[in-house]
Amino acid sequence: MENDVVLQINQLQKRFGTVQAVQNVNLSVRRGEIYGFLGPNGAGKTTTIGMILGLIHPTSGEIYLFGQRVQSDGTNALRRTGALVGAPALIPYLTARENLRLMAKLYPALPRERIDEVLDLVGLHEAADRPAGKFSTGMKQRLGLGLALLNQPDLLILDEPTNGMDPAGMREVRLLLAGLAEQGMTIFLSSHLLHEVEQVCTHVAVLNKGCVVAEGPVKSLLGPGKGQPTVRLRANSPTETGRLLMHMPGTRGVQANGEYVTVSGVTGKAVIQYLVMHGETPEEVMVVRPDLESLYLELTQESSQEQG
Repeated sequence: MENDVVLQINQLQKRFGTVQAVQNVNLSVRRGEIYGFLGPNGAGKTTTIGMILGLIHPTSGEIYLFGQRVQSDGTNALRRTGALVGAPALIPYLTARENLRLMAKLYPALPRERIDEVLDLVGLHEAADRPAGKFSTGMKQRLGLGLALLNQPDLLILDEPTNGMDPAGMREVRLLLAGLAEQGMTIFLSSHLLHEVEQVCTHVAVLNKGCVVAEGPVKSLLGPGKGQPTVRLRANSPTETGRLLMHMPGTRGVQANGEYVTVSGVTGKAVIQYLVMHGETPEEVMVVRPDLESLYLELTQESSQEQG
């Protein structure tokens, strides 16, 4: 296994009775990557994360952290991992600082100044001596993130880390994760906020019904030929223009909505040329760049139809 591979998953499966929650998942996450793990509810994301952390025993397959296989009876490599999965487990009557001090008892070699460093990192220094039970949902998430970062992990696993945060808080977390990755930390991130994921993640895997339906660098997945471009045009007679475009070579789909017609699978230039050749001139033409959300919806809908 390559030295820079932090997390390796091979043919991972998990069955709960008759339910196949995870099917033949293969992933490879390298040092310094911010790896997005995406999928609809029930896709198997949380189950997979539970198996990575040794909390759920796989039905079959292998998981390696830093080259060491994850075992149900304990794995030393987990000491190099920090995690925030679900709502953070905070003691509400303790302050943010006291919650961190309690967690720090698990790491005897941790420098005393690390607690203040973490409070600064997650933007809670001014609220450090307030009881955690009086925090907003977003502040609790910040403190949970601080607990996950306390031991200066080499791998940080996050499940919906910006839950309850306002846009400013989301931006701060995004910048924090990017900075941590630049310092060499690897981040494995599960989130439903696809716009946020697209801005921060270097790689993504899309999971649907327990199967990986796409995986790779974000730039490659959104590159030429990936996530078909959409052309949106305004026409005098959208219905007639839509009917005409249905016969255009290469067109994957046409939809008329109000004054506009949306065409997928062809370029804006080709649409204009085709319409002019047939005696029509569109009033306005826009090309919508494929984004992670459109690719995600395309992949999950296609795989659901294939499996259905």
